[in-house]
Amino acid sequence: MELPIDHFRLLGVSPTTDAHTVLRTLQLRLDRAPDQGFTHETLQARDALLRHSADLLCDQERRSAYESELTALTESGQPLQAALDVPSSQEVAGLLLLLEADLPLEVFELVSRALQPPQAPALGSGREADLALLGALASRQGAEDLRRQRHFESAANLLMQGQQLLQRMGQHPQQRQAISDDLVALRPFRILDLISRDLSAAEARAEGLQLLEDLVRDRGGLESYGDSRLSHEDFEAFFRQIRSYLTVQEQIDLFSRWAERDGSTASRADDLATTALTASGFAQRKPERIAAARDRLLASGRRDMTERLACLHLLLGQVDAAEETFYSGNAAPPVADAEADGLAHLCRHCSTWLAREVLPGYRDLESDPDLEAYFADRDVQGYLDQLDSEPPAPPPAPPSVFSLASSALFSLSGLGEPGGRQRRGADDEPESEAPGFANRPFDRPEGDLPHFEPADAQDMDWTEDDSAPGWQLPDWLPAGLAERLETIPRGALLAAGAAAAAVLTIAGISLVRPRTAPTPLPVQPPAALQPPAALQPPAAPGPAPIRRTALPLTSPSPDSDQVRALLEAWLAAKAAVLAGGSSAAPLEQLARDSQVQRLESERREDAAAGQSQRIQARVTDLRIETSGPGRISAIATIDYNEQRLDAAGQPVGRPKRISGLRNRYVFGRDGDSWRLVSFQRAN
Repeated sequence: MELPIDHFRLLGVSPTTDAHTVLRTLQLRLDRAPDQGFTHETLQARDALLRHSADLLCDQERRSAYESELTALTESGQPLQAALDVPSSQEVAGLLLLLEADLPLEVFELVSRALQPPQAPALGSGREADLALLGALASRQGAEDLRRQRHFESAANLLMQGQQLLQRMGQHPQQRQAISDDLVALRPFRILDLISRDLSAAEARAEGLQLLEDLVRDRGGLESYGDSRLSHEDFEAFFRQIRSYLTVQEQIDLFSRWAERDGSTASRADDLATTALTASGFAQRKPERIAAARDRLLASGRRDMTERLACLHLLLGQVDAAEETFYSGNAAPPVADAEADGLAHLCRHCSTWLAREVLPGYRDLESDPDLEAYFADRDVQGYLDQLDSEPPAPPPAPPSVFSLASSALFSLSGLGEPGGRQRRGADDEPESEAPGFANRPFDRPEGDLPHFEPADAQDMDWTEDDSAPGWQLPDWLPAGLAERLETIPRGALLAAGAAAAAVLTIAGISLVRPRTAPTPLPVQPPAALQPPAALQPPAAPGPAPIRRTALPLTSPSPDSDQVRALLEAWLAAKAAVLAGGSSAAPLEQLARDSQVQRLESERREDAAAGQSQRIQARVTDLRIETSGPGRISAIATIDYNEQRLDAAGQPVGRPKRISGLRNRYVFGRDGDSWRLVSFQRAN
C-alpha cells in the first residue's frame, strides 16, 4: 500500500529538524500510543514504522539522498505527491499513522477500499476490526474538519458513510452511537446550509425542511425544553435565523402542521401560522387568508389578542367590529385632544403592527404596511364587496325587557306594533309592512317614519267605559297583571301608550346607523355579576413591593417565596434600567448574560429614539412547575402596566395594561447561585 505522506510528516517533524530532535520526537510518539481500542499487532506495527522513519532521518547520508528526491519531485512541475510504500502486513498501522498526521479524508477512502471484497478478510479478524475502527474515527475527524470549514452537508455525508460502514461490518456499537450523536449535533447547521440555498435548489431545500421538522419533533415542539444538546437560548437564536430563509407559504404549511400536531389552538405554532397567513394575505392582496387568520385567532380563545383581532377585522373592512374590539380590550380609548379620530388611531396601530410583527421575516415578501394601497387593490375591494353582499344572519335573540315593555305599551295604546304594523279590527285586511322596515329591530328605516292614523274619526271618540276598536290584551301577560289592567280606565291606558310610543319613536331616531357587532372572544362566565367596566376605571397600581432576600440566591433548593423574590428583584431591576436609571442590585446576580444583553439592547434602542419606559409589574402569584438541582421552572401571574415617555417625560402613545399576564420563567443554577435563564408566555 502507498501512503500519501513522507517520512518527515509521518514522524511529525519538520525538514530542518536535527537528529537529536528526531529521536526525542520518536520517543514521545512511542509513549503516546492511541488508546481507542486497536489490537496489539497494529500498535506494534505502528512503532516499527515510526522507528524506520526515525532511522532514515538520523542517518545523514540516507537523509540527504531522500531530501534530494523530495526536492526533485517538487521542482518537476508535475502534480506529483510523495508517498511511502508500506507492506500489507503493516497497512493498518500505516493508516493509523496517516490519521495521526491529520489526513482523515485520505484514511477513510483507503479504509473503504480495503474493506471491499475480495480484499476484505474473514469476519472476526483483528485486521477487520481495526480497519472498521479506523473508518469510524476518520469519518468523525474528517466531519469535524469540514464543519469548521462550514461544509456542513459534506460533513454529514461523511458521517453517514462511516455509520453505514460500521453497520455493514457489524463492529463497534459505541462508535456507531457516537456518530449518531455527531449527526444530531450537526443537524441545525445542516438545516441552515440547506434552507439558505437558492429557491431553485428545490430538492436540497425540501431535505432541509424535513430535517427542521425532525428537529422540532424530537424537541417536543417549539415550546419544549427537552433537548439537552441544544439549549433554549441557542434554539431561539437558530429559529429566528431559520425563519428569514423560509418563504411565507413554507411557514404557513410548517406552522399549521405543528399546531395540529400539538393539539392546542393557543400554541406558539398556531400564533406563527396566524401571523404568516396575515402577512401573505396583506402582501399578496389575498384577504381570504386574513379571514382564515381571524378564524384561527378566534378559535384559540385567547383574551390577550384583542388588538390583533381588531387589526384583522379592520383589514377585512369590518370597521365597526374593529373599533369595538380594539377599545374593549386592553387598549384604552385615545384622549380626545390628542386622538380625535379613533379610526385613524386604529389604522396607525395596525400599520405599526404590520411593520413590526407581521411583514418582516419572510424570504419572498417585501411589502410596506400601506393600508391605503391595500384597500385600493381591486381584488381586495371585490372580496370585501362580496362580504358586504352576504351578511351573516344574526342568531335569534330572546325578547329583552325593553322590547316586551314596548310591545305591551303599543298593544295597550292600540296604535300598532313596534315594527310599523297598525293594529286593526278583527275583520280588517292585514296591512303590509313598510318597505325596508321589517326584521330590522332598532334600525331607522330609509325615508320618513311610518305615520299612523285611526281607521275613521269615530274611533277617536272613546269614553272610559267604551272599548277601542280592535282592543285586546297581549296573550303573554300574566293573569294577575291582565286582571289589574282590565280595571284601569281605557283613556289612561291610551294616553300612557301614546306617550310610550312617542318615547320609542325618539329613541329610534337617535339610532343613526346600524352597528356591526364585533365577533366576541369566548371567555369564561364570571362567578358573580360585576358592575360594568365603564363604572370601574382601572386604577394604576402602586409600585410593586420587592420581597427582601439575600442576593445572589444561593440556596440549593429554593422555595417558591425565594424564587418569587428573585423574580421580583429582576422585574424591578428591569423597570429601573428601561426607565433610564440603574438597577439597585447587580444584573449579573439576577439573570444570565443573554437576558442582561437583551435588556441593555432594548434600553439602547429606546435611548436612540429619545424615549424611556415607565413599567410597573406586580407578581400576584407564582407556582413552581418543575424543580431540579440545576433548573427551576415557575409559572408567574403578573399585573403589568407600561407607558412610553419622551425625553421631556411626556407620555408617548397609549399605555399598555395587562391584568393576569401568565409567563413561564426558567431559572438555572450557575455554580452556587440561581439566575434567570429565559421566559415566555404560558398557555
